[in-house]
Amino acid sequence: MTASDLVRTAARRALAPVRSYPDADDPDLAARVVWSHLVEPGDAVAGRLLAELSPAEALDAVTGRELLPAAAVTAKELADGRKRWMPRLSAEAVAASLDVAARAGVHLIVPGDPEWPAQVGDLGAHAPIALWVRGDPRSLAGLQPSVAIVGARAATAYGDHVAMELAADLAGSGIPIVSGAAYGIDGSAHRAALASGGVTVALLAGGVDRPYPSGHAQLIERITEAGAVVSEVPCGSSPTKWRFLQRNRLIAAVSGVTVVVEAGWRSGSLNTAAHALQLGRVVAAVPGPITSAASAGAHRLLRDGAVCVTSADDVRELLGRDTAAGGSTPSADDRPPTDDRSRVRDALSTRAWRDADELARRSGMSAGDVEGLLGLLLLGGEVQSGYLGWRRVLPG
Repeated sequence: MTASDLVRTAARRALAPVRSYPDADDPDLAARVVWSHLVEPGDAVAGRLLAELSPAEALDAVTGRELLPAAAVTAKELADGRKRWMPRLSAEAVAASLDVAARAGVHLIVPGDPEWPAQVGDLGAHAPIALWVRGDPRSLAGLQPSVAIVGARAATAYGDHVAMELAADLAGSGIPIVSGAAYGIDGSAHRAALASGGVTVALLAGGVDRPYPSGHAQLIERITEAGAVVSEVPCGSSPTKWRFLQRNRLIAAVSGVTVVVEAGWRSGSLNTAAHALQLGRVVAAVPGPITSAASAGAHRLLRDGAVCVTSADDVRELLGRDTAAGGSTPSADDRPPTDDRSRVRDALSTRAWRDADELARRSGMSAGDVEGLLGLLLLGGEVQSGYLGWRRVLPG
């Protein structure tokens, strides 16, 4: 038995717990899992090879003693690819990552599954080989339409507020929010979508068993309960700079519109916008103060032709939604329960500053839910935020 056979056998033995379908013995499925361990995200040589051959045939083409010819790649590309891939051919590594995935409740989805987001096919040879999902995989099939909200990690209060306002309004009207679970704009968008009772999906650069950044572990866990956390690298994989850049192409691919809320001149969100433009997606940006370095990248996008948006209605229009008929205010049946906001209001004081933990204790809610609702109350001018915490604003 060859090394490739051993790896595929290890994959088949461990696949059943991470699949919703009785196909764990499918040789192409096992080979696809092996490929997801061999290549880095976006490997075009592997992508072209898999477009021409079945996963099992492609694996045979590169793991045999003699490289088998393929029309989609040159002999040199195949030989160079083999040098990249073969050091990762390990039955132990594949079995270990599948075991972690099973224990973490991770689902594996592949092209052809009902949950597979067909729009990633626009990436061509750079499309993902498989996706590893914590949460509800069906959320991925529901991302047409969806909106990516991305921006600076070191966001200003202005950027955070705008991101939350857009995300809450869009998610509350049934449009899923996609982002990368990073600090700053990403986190604000996810929290607001959760607080509005909507669906949100986070694309990670590392394995979905490793919440990153670690400070967002609780947020990422909440996302799995209301949507999905997704990665194209197997469990146990670490986030790297390259994987972050490649993750951005997935955010752009699954979303109908990419909105950059706030971005510095060298912000990584500009990379997401560039991918969206290459894919023919709509790119929009929110203007900020002209004196703010945090908005320099967003203003650069606007100068280069991005659509200027200032409200959720603007974004809905870009998606082709009728804002007059299905405007920014959800119907009574679609609105999240207002009693949660009332509980937070009741926990606030108009005189004493209280932090989120204290408000959580007083309201009987989790600190994460309280923080999301505080952001919405802040947008409505009902609360003030200071270094000592939060307090309620008297009307009028």
